[in-house]
Parts: sequence; C-alpha cells; structure tokens
Amino acid sequence: MSRAWTVHPPPRRPASVPAAGAAPARRLPGGLVLIPERFSMLAALLPAPWFLAHRLWWPLLAYLAFAVALMLLAPAGVGLPLGVAAHLLAGLHAQDLRRWQLARRGRPAAAVVLAADEETALRRALEARPDWAVLEAGGPAA
Repeated sequence: MSRAWTVHPPPRRPASVPAAGAAPARRLPGGLVLIPERFSMLAALLPAPWFLAHRLWWPLLAYLAFAVALMLLAPAGVGLPLGVAAHLLAGLHAQDLRRWQLARRGRPAAAVVLAADEETALRRALEARPDWAVLEAGGPAA
C-alpha cells in the first residue's frame, strides 16, 4: 500500500530558530528528512512522551494545558470522552506537527512522493530531484 511522504531538504539559508531545538526525525545521510502521511498510534497512546521525543515543545505545552484544564473543569462523565478525543487528535495530527516544526526551522516540504516505504520514497525523491543526490552524498546544502 502506497503512502504519501513529504521530503524536507536541509535549509539553504540559516533558519531563524536555533538549531539546538532541531527535530529528531530520522535523518538520512545527506540531511533529507522524510515524513509519512499516516496516523501515529504511539502519539495517540502516549501523546506527551511522543511530543517530548520529537521535541515538539509548543504542542506538548498545549496538550498539557488541555489535560490540566480537563481534569480541573470537566464535569463527571465528560472527561473520559474528551480525553480519548484529545488522544485521537494527537495521533491524527502528529506527523503534521512534525512538518510544521520542520517548516519553522527552515525546512519546508519541498516535494511529496508516493511510496510503500521510506527507502522507495527516498529513491523516488532523488529520481525527481537529482540535485538532492549531492546532498545525500554529503555535499553542500547551499
């Protein structure tokens, strides 16, 4: 089954956000990052640790604020359905939040490829944009 993958090449100019908070997405040798378009079961089951692992600080703070507000303000019988909905939303939007963070760090999506796995997606991206092969070989990002 094919899935859409977004390709995020390294920035061509310095990002406005410090590199210290760079996303820990699986980086390919030359710096290309591939993000799949899919539901994230791990983000749905454990949103806070998933956000932490991917250094998604703003979504983590929003999730924690929502969880605290839910515990303090939700009437009995409403908290569980709202909590389940929050977890499902985290799983649905997890990959989108990673894309958002990469774009904020100067790495917007440059292409979308359809492939069954990451290796095939990388091959198709390099076929479509041969100039990225230089990046994969460890060449300059400028």
